Amino acid sequence: MRLAGFYAFAAAVALLPALFPDNYFVVVIGASAGLNVILAVGLNLLMGYAGQISLGHAAFFGVGAYASAILTTRFGWPSLLALAAGLLAAGLLAWGFARPILRLRGHYLAMATLGFGVIAHVVMVQATHWTGGPDGLAGIPPLNVLGWRVEGDLQWYGVIMAAMLLAVWLSLNLVDSQVGRALRAVHGSEFAAQMMGVDTARAKTQAFVVSALFAAFAGSLFAHQQAFVSPDSFNLAVSVELVTMVVLGGLASTFGAVCGAIALTLLQQGLVVFEDYEMLVHGALLMAVMIFMPQGLFVGLTQAVRRLGSALVGSKPPAAA
Repeated sequence: MRLAGFYAFAAAVALLPALFPDNYFVVVIGASAGLNVILAVGLNLLMGYAGQISLGHAAFFGVGAYASAILTTRFGWPSLLALAAGLLAAGLLAWGFARPILRLRGHYLAMATLGFGVIAHVVMVQATHWTGGPDGLAGIPPLNVLGWRVEGDLQWYGVIMAAMLLAVWLSLNLVDSQVGRALRAVHGSEFAAQMMGVDTARAKTQAFVVSALFAAFAGSLFAHQQAFVSPDSFNLAVSVELVTMVVLGGLASTFGAVCGAIALTLLQQGLVVFEDYEMLVHGALLMAVMIFMPQGLFVGLTQAVRRLGSALVGSKPPAAA
């Protein structure tokens, strides 16, 4: 069932630019939504399945972005090698940070991850020699995949959508694996999971590292797509936004994270027309969704479609004998 949904989603992603080849909204906003999906799907593995909250996830997004930016602009590294280095740096940082920090629970864990995100942002601002400081780092070369330079909105749409589908596919398979079952057990009851022989510390660390790798991957793509990075793209507000995407779409659901990321991206673009009332309308809509769809957008919309289908079937007149 999950793979059927994945194939349907992949088909829709592939058909969009074919149906609207010159549509800025589909191609450019679609690429932005794709990056957010990668980030939300990775964070959902940590929050939705392992039950560990993170308010500093934008830091790993920034690690991937700045690794690609610095290594390609200052050292002339190939973009794919810089991307791999960013993944390695984010993975090692997440592993080293996870071991002590994941001993905490609840709001203590939230505050610790918040502190980590703030520290990472301060480093991005203060390390001006490497990061460019508050002014950012420009001149990042295009992504080069085996001699093919990714240039133009449509090409970036294809690359980011392929990366997004890979992230969703990996998440679906991870959730159905032994690691995914261990994460769900930890989320349900850490004590019970330990009694069943689950190494809870290892399971939580694995979830933290994998979610960091997803974020760093998206960060590297973001850096090459924008050709510019600055600390403002990786601050606390971005971390909170990522948490909102996961909760809005529905915790412990890969497609819920997808739905939340796409919905929030489109909402932010659509609310531009409200100008001074943008944040007011944004907050009101989010509150309405959480009140009327407490399990998230994906579950709420799925249930609504099922009820509509049942109503339509029930309203049909009985077949003639």
